[in-house]
Amino acid sequence: MDQSVFAPFDVAAILILLAALLGYANYRFLKLPAAVGMTLMGALASLTIIALGATFPAWGLAQLIERFLIGIDFHATLMEGMLSFLLFAGALHVDWSHMRANRAVILALATFGVLISTGIIGIGTWWVGSMMGAAISLPWALVFGALISPTDPVAVMAILKRAAVPPSLQATVAGESLFNDGVGVVVFGILLAGATGAEAFTWSHAASDFLREAGGGVTFGLVTGWIAFRAMRSIDDYTVEVMISLALVMAGYSLAHALHVSGPVAMAVAGLFIGNAGVAQAMSDMTRDYLIKFWELIDEVLNAVLFLLIGLEVVLISRQTGLLQFGLVAIPLALFARWLSVALPLLLLRRRIDLGELAIPTLVWGGLRGGISIALALSLPNGPYRMPIVAATFVIVLFSVIIQGGSVGGLINRIGQRGMDQGDKPA
Repeated sequence: MDQSVFAPFDVAAILILLAALLGYANYRFLKLPAAVGMTLMGALASLTIIALGATFPAWGLAQLIERFLIGIDFHATLMEGMLSFLLFAGALHVDWSHMRANRAVILALATFGVLISTGIIGIGTWWVGSMMGAAISLPWALVFGALISPTDPVAVMAILKRAAVPPSLQATVAGESLFNDGVGVVVFGILLAGATGAEAFTWSHAASDFLREAGGGVTFGLVTGWIAFRAMRSIDDYTVEVMISLALVMAGYSLAHALHVSGPVAMAVAGLFIGNAGVAQAMSDMTRDYLIKFWELIDEVLNAVLFLLIGLEVVLISRQTGLLQFGLVAIPLALFARWLSVALPLLLLRRRIDLGELAIPTLVWGGLRGGISIALALSLPNGPYRMPIVAATFVIVLFSVIIQGGSVGGLINRIGQRGMDQGDKPA
């Protein structure tokens, strides 16, 4: 069957149908966090199709799903479509007062933390790859470090909704994941240009690109958010105000891309602006209720489709046994890099801000990788290093969402209970 059989509407219909069926099954039987449940069931569905394809090769099931997934273009679907909605919807619910109180930690984690993690994973991957016979040059290893270092705000916030995390720490985790995502995309672009030889890498050029894209994204998000805020405050019609928020996301993301500033950073900032100043000062109670519920629905539907896609994409790497082993080795490396990139900034800032005993475990084990890392990996040009990087990315993301995401709530609750028990003991 030719992949052109799958028209865009057919693809969307199939994904929504699968998301609805598996979401129902998860709610009724597994009762896992939605992100974990959808990824797990998508992966199991992929493995079932692979097994059936091997048992009944005449059916051509594995080839059919491969054509279906290749036709979707995961990178374009997420980075040029879904991401703007997901970042805005996530930022809409973050309390700015808690973020502002911990802004130094958030800034350090979202910038220096990403750079530290990129360096550790890059150098570690370069060394481990050479030991395993899957040598990756240092520039490409650093590209891998950049794409796997950011935590995915979609995955993180979906999990935190069900965990007993104090509001201040929850805002810190959410704020870091919102902004390290945009920073990671910028760092990835700079390192990729150097690795491919598209641009000669210099520290001054890299710094200017970073400031232009990240700083420009913050400025652009504030400006567009303020324009939308003023428009909303001047009227009282919930349908028009919801459309204004939709226009802010769609047109704002496209315009940010055209201006060569970071669209992800811009949408995170715009979402914070509307979710705090806009909700408090520019909307009636009815508008506020409609707008919040509209974006919650968008968030839930796109979340379900995104994590389903991550699980289904297992088909594309299932036959790469040697590369899967390389990916398994990369898991502890990624966790170590995450721990060090979190522990160092928190240690340096401990006199200014103390987030408590839960901070490091929550930020490390709750720092989930997700669709953004996969989208960046799949955007890499064809070459000898593409498949090892793609395979390692898939393995880390699946481990992150299913294992870390499925256990972080229990971990946080156990640490919190232990702290309460110790607090009750007499001195």
